[in-house]
Amino acid sequence: MSHRPGQPGDAHVIPPEPAVVDLHTHTSRSDGVLEPVDLLAAALAAGITTLAITDHDSLAAYRELSAADGRPEALGLDLIPAVEINSVSEAARHDGHYEGELHILGYGVNPASDEFEALLADQRAQRRRRFDRAVTRLRGLGLSVDAELEHLTFHEDAALGRPTLARMLVAAGHATSVDDAFSRILSGGRPGYVPREGVGPLAGVRAIRAAGGLAVLAHFAEAPDNLARLRELRDHGVGGLEVHYRGFGAATRAALATTAAALRFTATGGSDYHGDRETYAEAHARLWVPPEVGAEVRREIANSTLT
Repeated sequence: MSHRPGQPGDAHVIPPEPAVVDLHTHTSRSDGVLEPVDLLAAALAAGITTLAITDHDSLAAYRELSAADGRPEALGLDLIPAVEINSVSEAARHDGHYEGELHILGYGVNPASDEFEALLADQRAQRRRRFDRAVTRLRGLGLSVDAELEHLTFHEDAALGRPTLARMLVAAGHATSVDDAFSRILSGGRPGYVPREGVGPLAGVRAIRAAGGLAVLAHFAEAPDNLARLRELRDHGVGGLEVHYRGFGAATRAALATTAAALRFTATGGSDYHGDRETYAEAHARLWVPPEVGAEVRREIANSTLT
C-alpha cells in the first residue's frame, strides 16, 4: 500500500492531460488485487504506453505477460521489468522500527538473472514467515483470520504482505476497510504488527545494480531532510527518486524535484496502484507523471546495463 503521504495541506496535483506513464503498480503476484493480465488491460484502456509492474520481491507478472499471446509490445505498450524491494536497516532489525524501512524500486532488472531471482526468492520466503507469525499474533489478539486463511489462494511466486492480512481482517469482520485494518492493527506500533526481516538497503541496491537495473527510492517524502543518507545511497548505486508519486501534493513534489536535481537522480513516478480503494481508471484520473519520464528511465536503464 502507499505509505508516504505528503505534508498536511499540500495541494493535490491536477493532471494537465491523461498520464501515459505509470512506473509503480502492483498485481496479485504480491499485494495487489488484479491479475497481471487485468492490470495490463486496465492500463491500456486508460492510455498508458509505458508501464512498470513493481510487485514486491517478484517478477512473476512480468514473466507471465511477456510469455503470453498478445505480448505488451504488440499492443503498443512498453512493459519495463521491475520490482519493489522493502529493505530493512540494521537498526530496524534490532528495534522493530518501521521507520527504518526503505522501499527500493528496481527498473530494467534482468528477469533471467539466477542470482537476482535467488535474492527475491529468499525475500518471499521471509515474507511468508512474517505472514505466518502475524496470523498467529492476530489469533492471540482475538482477531483470528483462520477461516479466511482456508480459502486463501495465491500464485507460487507471490509475495505475501500486510495488505493480504488486511483484506482477511475485513472479511472476518475485524476491520471496516483495508485502511482501518492498517491504522488500528497492522501498522508499526499497532498490536498486530510483526517486524520485517530481509535484505538491507545497500544490499538491495547492489542486487538491483548487479541485475542491470536502475535503483530508485520509492515514495520517500522525507528525502529533502535526509541529504546525507541520500548521498550515501547514491554512492552505493541509487540512481533515482520517485518524485511524481500519486499520493504526493504539489509542494512535496516540488521539494523532491529539487532534491533529485541536486543529487542528479532520475525523477520517476507512478500510481502505486493496488486496487483496494478504487479501479485503475479512477486511480489513473489522479495520476500525473510527465510523459518524458518513460524515455528518461529507459535511457538510465541502458546506462545501468553498461556500467
